[in-house]
Amino acid sequence: MTQTAPASADAETHPRRFTHREIMVTMSGLVIAMLLAMLDNMIVAPALPTIVGDLGGLNHLAWVTTGYILASTAATPIWGKLGDLLGRRITFVSSIAIFLLGSALCGMSQNMGELIGFRALQGLGAGGLMVGVMAVLADIVPPRDRGKYQGVMMAVMPVAMIGGPLAGGFITDHLNWRWAFYVNLPLGIVALLVCWFVLAKLPRRSAGQVRIDWTGAALLTVWITTLVLITSWGGTEYDWASPMIIGLAVVTVVAFAAFVLVERRVAEPIMPLSVFNDRNFNLAGALSLVVGFAMFGGVTLLPQFQQYVQGSSATNSGLLLMPMMIASMVLSLAGGAVISKSGRYRALPIAGSVLITVGLALFATMDTGTSRSMTGIYMVVLGAGMGCMMQTTMLIAQNSAPLKDIGAATGAATFLRNMGGSLGVSVLGALYTSTLTDSFTSADGAAGAGAANAGGAVAQMTPEALRNLPEAVQHAFAQAVSDGVGTAFAWGAGVAVIGIVLALFIRHVPLRGFGSAAGADKAPADVTAAEHAQ
Repeated sequence: MTQTAPASADAETHPRRFTHREIMVTMSGLVIAMLLAMLDNMIVAPALPTIVGDLGGLNHLAWVTTGYILASTAATPIWGKLGDLLGRRITFVSSIAIFLLGSALCGMSQNMGELIGFRALQGLGAGGLMVGVMAVLADIVPPRDRGKYQGVMMAVMPVAMIGGPLAGGFITDHLNWRWAFYVNLPLGIVALLVCWFVLAKLPRRSAGQVRIDWTGAALLTVWITTLVLITSWGGTEYDWASPMIIGLAVVTVVAFAAFVLVERRVAEPIMPLSVFNDRNFNLAGALSLVVGFAMFGGVTLLPQFQQYVQGSSATNSGLLLMPMMIASMVLSLAGGAVISKSGRYRALPIAGSVLITVGLALFATMDTGTSRSMTGIYMVVLGAGMGCMMQTTMLIAQNSAPLKDIGAATGAATFLRNMGGSLGVSVLGALYTSTLTDSFTSADGAAGAGAANAGGAVAQMTPEALRNLPEAVQHAFAQAVSDGVGTAFAWGAGVAVIGIVLALFIRHVPLRGFGSAAGADKAPADVTAAEHAQ
């Protein structure tokens, strides 16, 4: 039992109305924190091929990203619930501090094991960054008015999307990949200071006594970890019928069942199961999981194709991601404006899921002859789909939960998206690595002899090292990368089709405002049947 401060009844049923000026001041801290989280992903992606080659671990490529996403996924609902119990300020600032510690340690890594472990620590903090930003925004702006403030939040995206890849590529080409992590530190210190002061305006919690669900948190971490290990190791490190995989499957099922039982009985569950009583919340969460699987898993592999097949430098591969990022930003801004003006949102997840599926299917057709301009067109399609989905699914989830559980609901929705991303990176990364290795080592003729001789160095292959090998080997490796990326994207597109089906079942529920005590804490499941009309 921990002495702490739960949300007061008044804060739950009578949320304070913030003025426009107060909202903008508070959002300044959120923007910096979001920039911190977005820049990390954007800067590290172009550096990954060099990092993996330098530390020697192609077989562990997926885990550089998976370790980060896995830790972030497990921590997200915990951060969300702790925010409800302890207050947003202390939990948000703590998550920034953990993120910075992980960043510093990642930069000092000497091998792949250390890097993966420190990326996991970094992910623990990152889980609190994103859920904290969305939960604080939900605290100060009602869903009906949130669209007009999304433009301010999205203003950070051009900086991260354009500046991040450029910075990551420049650091990799001209400095050292370690600075891809160290660069977080000065920005993070600014974020710490700004958030500490501006978040003091948030409602304070009254003194009291609550139970923190540490058992539920532990069980949640166990079944998430074992599930991702199954998808990562099955068919690669271990046979699907091996005792290891079967044992992990048993642990996953048992831990998940125990987690559900615990969450049903504890006073303050880490993930309140009541939020899953709402149909729209379930659909939005499932859609986030499916899209996260397809999107995160696929996008992680794009720099591999650009650097190994199209011959781009790390700087240029980051720059070449701009069509996707700009399309995502424009559609996200446009979608927010439409929702704010009309209050309608149902068409966006449908259009977004279709565009993501089409974009991934187009990427699956890439080969060694695909031009950069054609790749850019494919990115625009995928980016447009991402923009339609990014804010809309979270808005639907938050609108489907009572205000007293808004942090836990935000954490649960973010958890599902990250869980999909973790599984996507793991599964699609394993497919990519397996296909690449098989294709490269089975090359025949003159290329085959060179490939066989170089086969032992596949795990340590970098774009620079590849350019120093015979032309036949370069062609064989480029073809193998193309085969691996194509296979991964094809599976991603297949999974994304499920998202289209889920989106079609989402129904329009009017976006609520911060109304009376009676209405403010009411979940949309309690509104009238007329409000559920399409």
